[in-house]
Amino acid sequence: MIKVAAGWMNTPQQNEEKRMRKPELAAAIAEHADLSKDKAGEVLNVILQQITEAVADGQDVSLVGFGTFNIRERSARTGKNPQTGETMQIPASKSVGFKPGKALKDAVNG
Repeated sequence: MIKVAAGWMNTPQQNEEKRMRKPELAAAIAEHADLSKDKAGEVLNVILQQITEAVADGQDVSLVGFGTFNIRERSARTGKNPQTGETMQIPASKSVGFKPGKALKDAVNG
């Protein structure tokens, strides 16, 4: 007998129901902070812009209880082209990392 994890074969519609997008987040902020949706959207845009600029400048952004955004550097390495099997050099790169804080982990884990 094969067991399949719950949610393994979600349809796109089921995935959309579990996703909060920027407008929904702005609306939730507006409701909880007694702001207009437009003002809450502006505040959200400024927050995201500041996080983006700080991380792009090489700074870690730590939001206590929520998590920390930082830059993770990947070294250059040798890889294989999956289509041809040919060896290729993959250049060094940077990516954005996120480490969740304790409060966020606790909220997710119940």
